[in-house]
Amino acid sequence: MPKLALIRHGQSQWNLENRFTGWVDVNLTEEGEKQASKSGELLKASGIQFSQAFTSFQTRAIRTLWLTLTSMGACYLPEKKSWRLNERHYGALTGLDKAETAQKHGDEQVRIWRRSYDIAPPPLSKDDEFHPSHDARYANVPANELPDTESLKTTLERVIPYWNSDIVPALKDGNVLIAAHGNSLRAIVKHLYGLNEDEIMQVEIPTGNPLLIDLDDNLKPISAKYLDEARANPLPSIK
Repeated sequence: MPKLALIRHGQSQWNLENRFTGWVDVNLTEEGEKQASKSGELLKASGIQFSQAFTSFQTRAIRTLWLTLTSMGACYLPEKKSWRLNERHYGALTGLDKAETAQKHGDEQVRIWRRSYDIAPPPLSKDDEFHPSHDARYANVPANELPDTESLKTTLERVIPYWNSDIVPALKDGNVLIAAHGNSLRAIVKHLYGLNEDEIMQVEIPTGNPLLIDLDDNLKPISAKYLDEARANPLPSIK
């Protein structure tokens, strides 16, 4: 039976500054690097051998994966990167201070943008410096697939095709590690657990704390636990 380890990247500079990050390529802080290395130590202590690693196109997730693998002594593992594992795109909120945005638009409106399942923030202008069309790493992504904004629903709609096409076959061959982002990982959790819209909004994955999920042969969750129990958030119920 395969095992799946999900790791939300360690603390980034914009996490520290309380800014909406989304698709902007922000690096890890020193604390984020420590969290990523600790993730590797915890996975090494578990004794589990992994056969494949996945991550996004964003530096904070890529470096989290590399630091994790280094601590595991497993830098040899094959890894695949995909823009489909990127964080949710926060549209015109990108780069803004979260507290200042709440003061401007009201706490309730910001809560809706951040926490509703299918309501996205206002779109980011294609002329904006943060729009992904200006980033070379997305040069091979069809222009009509690059988001201007996303909800968790549309994030899931881009993540799950990649889950089915690339990650599922890897899980059928062995244990898999994914280092990605809060919302792309929540999309996977929603899919795996069959959570409804209200249930997934209650799931918050902590930074730099591996979530280890035991799967059956049909890739349905059997059990799950955070390896750093002191920083564990509530887990979804297995249906």
